[in-house]
Amino acid sequence: MRRDLTRKRLSSEPTCSRNMAQMENQDVAEPLSPEEAMKSGARPADRHGLLKHSREFLDFFWDIAKPQQDTRLQATEKLLQYLRARPEGSEMKYALKRLITGLGVGRETARPCYSVALAQLLQSFEDIPLCSILTQIEEKHDIQKIKKAMLRPALFANLFGVLALFQSGRLVKDSEALMKSVKLLQALAQYYNHLQEQPQKALVDILSEVPEAMWQEILPKVLKVDLNSVLASPEHLELFLLAHQKVPAKLENLMGSVDLFSDENIPRLVTVLKMAAASVKKERKLPAVALDLLRLALEEDKFPRFWKEVVEQGLLQKQFWPASYLSFRLLGASLPLLSKEQLQLVMRGDLIRHYGEHIVTAKFPNQFKFAPEMNEYVGTFLEGCRDDPERQLDVMVAFTSLTNQGLPVVPTFWRVVRFLSAPALKGYVAWLRDMFLQPNLDSLVDFSTSNQKKAQDASLHGPERAVSRLRKWVILRLVSIVDNLHVEKEEALIKEVARFCFFHSFFETKKPMSQIPETEQQFSFPMDGRAREVVSGAFFSLLQTLSTQFRQEPEQTQGRQSWTYQLVQFADMLLNHSRNVAPLTPFTTKQRQAWDRMLQTLKELEAHSSEAKATAFQHLLLLVGIHLFKSPTESCDLLGDIQTCIKKSLGEKTRQTRSKAAKPQEPPWVEVLVEILLSLLAQPSHLIRQVARSVFTHICAHLTPRALQLILDVLNPEQSQDEDDNMVVVDDSEKQLEDEEDKSSDSEDDKNSTSEEESDEEESDEEDRDGDVDPCFREQLMAVLQAGKALGGEDDDDDEELGDEAMMALDQNLASLFAEQKLRIQARRDEKNKLQKEKALRRDFRIRVLDLIEVLVIKQPANPLVLELLEPLLNIIRRSMRTSGTKQEQDLLHKTARIFTHHLCRSRHYCRDVGNCVETLYTQVERLVQQAGRQADSSISLYYFNASLYLLRVLKGNTSERSISKTPKKEKAGIDTSTKAKVPKVAQATSCLDLSLVTPIYSSALSSFLTKRNSPLTTPMFLSLFTRHPMLCKSLLPVVIQHVTGQTRPRHQAQACLLLQKTLPIRELRLCFEDPEWEQLMGQILAEVTENLRALGQTQTKSEHLKERSSLELLNTLFRIINHEKLTVDLSSVRDVLQSQQQKLQQRVQQGEHATGSCRLYDLYWQAMRILGVQRPKLEKKDSKEGPTQSPVSMKRKKKGFLPETKKRKKRKSEGTTQQADATPAAAGGDQPPSTGKRKRKRRKAKVAAEAQVNGIPEAKSPAAQSPAPKPPTTSPSTPAKTPKRHKKNKKNRKLSQVNGATPMPSTEPAVETQPQEELPTQEELPTQEELPTQEVSSKSPQPALQSALPRKKARLSLAGMSPSLFQSGAKKKKPQLRKGSKP
Repeated sequence: MRRDLTRKRLSSEPTCSRNMAQMENQDVAEPLSPEEAMKSGARPADRHGLLKHSREFLDFFWDIAKPQQDTRLQATEKLLQYLRARPEGSEMKYALKRLITGLGVGRETARPCYSVALAQLLQSFEDIPLCSILTQIEEKHDIQKIKKAMLRPALFANLFGVLALFQSGRLVKDSEALMKSVKLLQALAQYYNHLQEQPQKALVDILSEVPEAMWQEILPKVLKVDLNSVLASPEHLELFLLAHQKVPAKLENLMGSVDLFSDENIPRLVTVLKMAAASVKKERKLPAVALDLLRLALEEDKFPRFWKEVVEQGLLQKQFWPASYLSFRLLGASLPLLSKEQLQLVMRGDLIRHYGEHIVTAKFPNQFKFAPEMNEYVGTFLEGCRDDPERQLDVMVAFTSLTNQGLPVVPTFWRVVRFLSAPALKGYVAWLRDMFLQPNLDSLVDFSTSNQKKAQDASLHGPERAVSRLRKWVILRLVSIVDNLHVEKEEALIKEVARFCFFHSFFETKKPMSQIPETEQQFSFPMDGRAREVVSGAFFSLLQTLSTQFRQEPEQTQGRQSWTYQLVQFADMLLNHSRNVAPLTPFTTKQRQAWDRMLQTLKELEAHSSEAKATAFQHLLLLVGIHLFKSPTESCDLLGDIQTCIKKSLGEKTRQTRSKAAKPQEPPWVEVLVEILLSLLAQPSHLIRQVARSVFTHICAHLTPRALQLILDVLNPEQSQDEDDNMVVVDDSEKQLEDEEDKSSDSEDDKNSTSEEESDEEESDEEDRDGDVDPCFREQLMAVLQAGKALGGEDDDDDEELGDEAMMALDQNLASLFAEQKLRIQARRDEKNKLQKEKALRRDFRIRVLDLIEVLVIKQPANPLVLELLEPLLNIIRRSMRTSGTKQEQDLLHKTARIFTHHLCRSRHYCRDVGNCVETLYTQVERLVQQAGRQADSSISLYYFNASLYLLRVLKGNTSERSISKTPKKEKAGIDTSTKAKVPKVAQATSCLDLSLVTPIYSSALSSFLTKRNSPLTTPMFLSLFTRHPMLCKSLLPVVIQHVTGQTRPRHQAQACLLLQKTLPIRELRLCFEDPEWEQLMGQILAEVTENLRALGQTQTKSEHLKERSSLELLNTLFRIINHEKLTVDLSSVRDVLQSQQQKLQQRVQQGEHATGSCRLYDLYWQAMRILGVQRPKLEKKDSKEGPTQSPVSMKRKKKGFLPETKKRKKRKSEGTTQQADATPAAAGGDQPPSTGKRKRKRRKAKVAAEAQVNGIPEAKSPAAQSPAPKPPTTSPSTPAKTPKRHKKNKKNRKLSQVNGATPMPSTEPAVETQPQEELPTQEELPTQEELPTQEVSSKSPQPALQSALPRKKARLSLAGMSPSLFQSGAKKKKPQLRKGSKP
């Protein structure tokens, strides 16, 4: 549909453009004819006044039709501003015509845009009469005179025109225009095939705004007196209901007394409502006619008849989902209009059951679900009647009473409860408690789906099952009310819900007691053990909510206890009233003593309430005490151990708390408490997890190596596999039981989907059966078949059929054999599932135990025990990255990696006191680096390498007396060194980091990285090492330099070059070298790189190309360092090597080999050559070499039509220049276009003057002015286009050469080397070997040829600075200063 619409829009665009263009030409000329202009005295120039600003003016109309809403609004606003500035001009007339014409354009999306713009225009300019606009619309889009092909756009133009008049807000005030519009809409209503019901809808919208005085006149013309026509369509019925609302007396005079809810009219009303439902199917909204009918029924006191016969027996009679959705929307919209009795009628009828069945069955993603829309209706109603709690409570109870076999259809987390007022919420909670204790099934609106009715199972439809489902829902509903943050709750209500859940989880009533309100009501249906488990689980969920969301502020905590403490006190009161209340699991004497001791310990902890440790211990005691009701045996032992640990931690003398005799050597209390926390973490409770984390935060400072080892034993996958039998992880079986019971009835609704799943399972079972055939079963099967053949008769070769008895016996034997095999396969599958489930539980347990590791690393980063976490965490990461298939494994990996990377390696604080563990740390560093080099994946290797860097950081941050004693020898060796070199040596001397021990470790790793084919080590690893430890980098640099050349692979040579390129600019590394050492290092690296560059341009493989590029990048880095630090380095050999490879690189670029890489290599090459003082030539275009050259003008003329060759004008200057350039090619710019005339003379004069000013010699003796000099012709008579740049550079260079002490001489030496003339620079641009500024060369006497080139490029080579003989590639950075200094 959208594609057809787009095609239609595109096809209609040219026609629209032509029509607009024709209209523009007509309208522009239309304002004043020449005769009228002469009569009125206006000049003909006024006719062109519109054209002068028409471009901006006409763009408004194009922007109005664009699909972007912001563009349309801006264009409309700009048009109105434009017209307000010219209210009397001809633009207003043009704008009206243009907008009226736009109402009928072919593009359907543009019509509403023009309509809105016209409405805004009429609203802004109220002096424009609406009747004239309506007349122009009818004349422009006359339906009677238009062609048949243009009928549809004309109809829509009239419709949108009337809508524009209505949207302007002026139509209801103008009676004449209103009558004309009504007549036009009535005429448009006849074209139903094109407009459908849109004219009638527009008429209803217009008349709804008309005042009653005008209704008296309009009503006879718009409403037909016949009742049949009124009930013919929703629009006519809506018009009738609107008239009944506006002018009931006038309507009664016209039509008499009309009863729409009579027996004969009700079927017709149902038909009309179905038509209205089908018309709004896509919009998904309630038709206005349905709500008006509802209001009419309420007004005439016929609501029960309307609801029963029209809605429930009419719209719901046949399953037509648009009619059902209309009924649902009518139900939601009628809630504010109904009384209590009417609400009871609606909420207990067939419609609400139909709604409930829709909620239960609409489960698939592609099905439409009406529940969110109903939630909006109910939420709006509850929010609007906050001052009426009774109505709020009635609606909440009514929707909650809608149940499917006892289970309410609304969710337990129904969010509309946040709109309830405090009295309504209190009443709703009381109703829920009553339904839990004494469920009244008769008050529920219960239903069953069609599939549930077909089942006809008495066990599934009994009252006990319905009560059990209802109680589970009610208890979860109570918990979710407390859990909802947006619900305004009183503290008394929260306490009431918490006590209710706790009491019915673990206690039962013997005799009612007024002091305990929970005992006053008895169960009408007994509660089974499975329901008790659900209530118990809901209570602990509530306890977690109370512990996290409702934490009191410090000032509030001083006056009262926590929620858990209040519940413990409530439990103690229940235990003391044993005559009235009894626990479901009675306490033994030992358990009761443990409970009493716990209360005593809590009172003792209150004396230390100011300490955070005491608060954490109190939470732990309370939590374990509450669990004493759930698992008495385990919790009793834990309570005794916890109390002992608490008293030891608080500095008290321990006393015997358990019946068992104390061992001669008791473990430290920290180890016992860690074991307790680990056992608690085995339970899948988020509250226990939080409490264990809080307690461990306060005891981690007292952690011992043995206690840490207890945690690491759980996390170590290899050791924990041996302890899997001893590890018990609790599973949430209660949730599975809940899901099984809640879904037992729902599964009946989806028989088709379940049957498909069963068939898939059968196919998978068959595949498993085929794959699990073992030799034993095959032998048994062969034996049975052979026995069957023996039973059948003699063993002969004839194919004889078996008898009936033999066949029956064979079938029985085969059936029993396959049944046994099926049982074995099922047992094997169950065992496999059990193992997978146990693995998942253990993995989840490890994830929870990682919380303790995270707390230790965050709270105690300086603890020496943190160093023992490195390798266990690395083992978890390595193992998880190998088997990270499930989401749980990925969560374990991500959490471990986060702890290791962010909280451990990147922590600001680390261990400052390693004690006597220095040698152990060196061994660990060596082991980690070796393991990093043995990994198969670089991502795993990175973790091991970072761990070694962390240990180096620890060693560097610790001091050692032994290392300080060694410092005098080192100081003697470096007495005369500079201060820059002393700083790192002092840091090394005062730390435990011994480079003599660490350097061999990383040296072997670096050698492996630069020689091994598939090394997991990477360049960023060593860059991180070099950046953090520059002294170690200094020791490792010879290894890297060694691998720049030699017998290593090209890829490794490229890596070595890259390492040097990134390492040498490090500032800390420079501080480790003295000046002579650094200069010697630069020369050594430069020699190695020069050796690599001898094969430049001869690469065949990708690795060799990478080696060339890395070498050039390293060379440029060396040049920058030499230039910046003004080092004395001989660059002659480098220049010779680079010059020798220029032609090869040029050919590679022209041939297009490795197009992208070659261009990058070529750029790097010329970057280095430019530093050496050689300018890059501009390449000649390929088009100039192929065939005769043609000017652009001739090419354009050739396209339009060309002249014969004899008639063409000859361009003599360009031809002569080209011939002369071919005869005398330019050295550095042969492909440049010729420049002659005055510009050339000006350049030559400027050049001569600049050289004379810089060199301090007359202009006549300047080298540029000496034309008869005996040198080869290097330039054409026309100076190349690059001359001005060279002039600026020469001016600067001559100034620099004077600074460096060089004397400029005229250039008379011919070129030494013969290169392709369009590629190589001239002799003036290319300095010779003697020109290179080294100390050895500069001491010799300069020759004339040498001096001739110095003024050209001396600044590039010696580069003004402190020493005139040092090569400085950093002059590029000082270029602005040098320019500034060169100015007079």
